[in-house]
Amino acid sequence: MLGYIVRRVLYMIPVMFAVSILSFAIIQAPPGDYLTTRIAQLQLEGTPASEDQILALRKRYGLDEPMHVQYVKWMSGMFKGDLGKSFIHNRPVTELIGERIMLTMAISIASILLAYVIAIPIGIYSATHQYSPADYFFTLLGFIGISIPSFFLALVLMFAWYRWTGEMVTGLFSPEYAAKPWSLGKVGDLLKHIWLPALIVGVAGTAGTIRVLRACLLDELQKQYVITARAKGLGERWLIFKYPVRIAINPMISTIGWMLPSIVSGAAIVSIVLNLPTTGPMLLDALMMQDMYLAGSFIMILCVLTVIGTLISDILLAWSDPRIRYE
Repeated sequence: MLGYIVRRVLYMIPVMFAVSILSFAIIQAPPGDYLTTRIAQLQLEGTPASEDQILALRKRYGLDEPMHVQYVKWMSGMFKGDLGKSFIHNRPVTELIGERIMLTMAISIASILLAYVIAIPIGIYSATHQYSPADYFFTLLGFIGISIPSFFLALVLMFAWYRWTGEMVTGLFSPEYAAKPWSLGKVGDLLKHIWLPALIVGVAGTAGTIRVLRACLLDELQKQYVITARAKGLGERWLIFKYPVRIAINPMISTIGWMLPSIVSGAAIVSIVLNLPTTGPMLLDALMMQDMYLAGSFIMILCVLTVIGTLISDILLAWSDPRIRYE
């Protein structure tokens, strides 16, 4: 296993290098660049820029150099911890991402924990009580949760909460705490507001996890080793949790590689609807405005988390399922 982990870590280097090239090229692929978009905005506002101003701005942002030179500068700075400077915000990318990444991680981790805490017991119960009234009820809720878009659910819950209490639930902080430094009071205020976005983001994941776990566990319960264990008199609860459940959760473990990048990227549309200061809307703005350093840095972070998450899921699979041996 140790040799496998070392090989996978070494494979990460060329993968991330290839992703950095592709992401930088794709961001540059649309016609024009950030400056072109900015000049078009100025013209719409009635303040067109002169040729000298355009040349000065292009030099200021480093857009007068070939794309491969821009890429080399970006990558060389990344090794020093410098991800470049955002064109839109005119600030270092590390500062912009650092300001929002903790709030994004708090919402995403809360939604993931909520999904697992609710989905695993319900999925096990539905599989072990197949076609019971509770199974039909949870199946109906699962289909509803999967089919309702998260942004629509956010709008409905916002409207219902406003009609019920007369208060808006947008944002993550009350007005009196929004601009204040971190303190115990601000953390408590965050916990008061974080439940709604965590619930909305976690609904679809909860519903999907219930369906996957139920289907996998039903398949395992029909296998011969379970029938043999029952015939030998093994207790039902011990039998289910010792063997079938360990194998049925394999699909959930294998998706950890997708969960880690989602912790950082966040649900962009839900964040926009609820006015959340997370990384999702910032990434969307960076892509739309062709802010190559900000967008490219986000993509690189997501790539690193995906590769690390896949490695973690493979190791956990080998630990939970003795049949898996990578050697």
